[in-house]
Amino acid sequence: MMLMIETATHEDAFGKLAAEWDAMEMGSMPRTPFQSSAWHRMWWQNFRRSGMKVRDELRLYTVRDASHRLVAVAPMMLTHRPAHLPIRTRELQFLGADSNVTEIRGMICRDGWQNDALNALVDHLETTREWDWVQWRGLPGTRPPAIPKFRPTRELQDFYLPLPENWETLKSGLPRNMKEALRKCYNSLARDKHEHEIAVISDPAEVNVAFARLLDMHAMRSELDGTIHHINVFAAPEARAFITQYVADMAAAGNVRIFALKIAGEAVAMRIGFTYEGELYLYYSGYDPAWGKYSVMTTVVAEAIKWAIEHGCARVNLSTGSDVSKTRWRPAQVDFIEGVQPSSSLRGQIALAVADMLRDGTWRPPFNGPRGGGGKKKRGPGAVPQAVPA
Repeated sequence: MMLMIETATHEDAFGKLAAEWDAMEMGSMPRTPFQSSAWHRMWWQNFRRSGMKVRDELRLYTVRDASHRLVAVAPMMLTHRPAHLPIRTRELQFLGADSNVTEIRGMICRDGWQNDALNALVDHLETTREWDWVQWRGLPGTRPPAIPKFRPTRELQDFYLPLPENWETLKSGLPRNMKEALRKCYNSLARDKHEHEIAVISDPAEVNVAFARLLDMHAMRSELDGTIHHINVFAAPEARAFITQYVADMAAAGNVRIFALKIAGEAVAMRIGFTYEGELYLYYSGYDPAWGKYSVMTTVVAEAIKWAIEHGCARVNLSTGSDVSKTRWRPAQVDFIEGVQPSSSLRGQIALAVADMLRDGTWRPPFNGPRGGGGKKKRGPGAVPQAVPA
């Protein structure tokens, strides 16, 4: 099958591609915020770097079939370290190299075209010779793909909950410990005579105010001791600026819901969700640590799921990360694999080996294995970290 690859290097391409891109993305299942042209355009505007230490160049690859129909988009960037010296590393990676603001990144493909589009892009990149290694993200499945010298570095799961017609049906199918957790989170507030209410905020002006409060509580949660540690994903100024802009634009389009648990009129726990046709994606949350003993986040998630059922949603996406707060709902899951591909050139293989050594002090000889890889591997020697602001 003949597929054509085109490369755009200027951010004007986001606007020119937006209509085709978003029409293609609408066929994805499940939907996420991280597939849209708007997410990538705003990300590039807020996160791209152009300093002495690090310089990013846009590489927006489009894949088209023989009829010139768009079948895939690979929003990538070529990252130089240092920026301009002759001796530097050149990493080709997907947009979304941040502190997990972008939970899933990778190619956006028309349904059924994932393998053909990936193979076409891999073959095209082999001819460019402008990179030392490629960071592959968002590859579907758990088996290493047929990419030359591919080293698996991480597996990622996205969890979503198919919804029945009513809440009681959903609850009846939950495990006993989850039913007990739901009972306790509501009863503990009533026992201590804390009357609560659930607000679902969608008005753009109210969303902007509520989201600022959510970000503050998200930061407060990251400072807690004696519990599972959660990083402040939006600590960097560019991360907060990006997500604030994105939420404001999505709220103006009517695609944001903030679920807030209020005690005496004050929000003590919040979670933001993005709505699509028949779907709700639950993104990050925050809560006041003073109310943590009441499992307020469990209450908020339960209320968000109830809202989704009442509004005819087919599924709720609980987001990525294999932790008990998601798995105890007995969700379905979508698997992804990530990995690194060294260039076939000696320069590229040496550059990646040096990057490994600088990161963890371990020398790894240049990799000359066969096409593809095998076995599960977590982050360790040979895995290149996501780019972070210098």
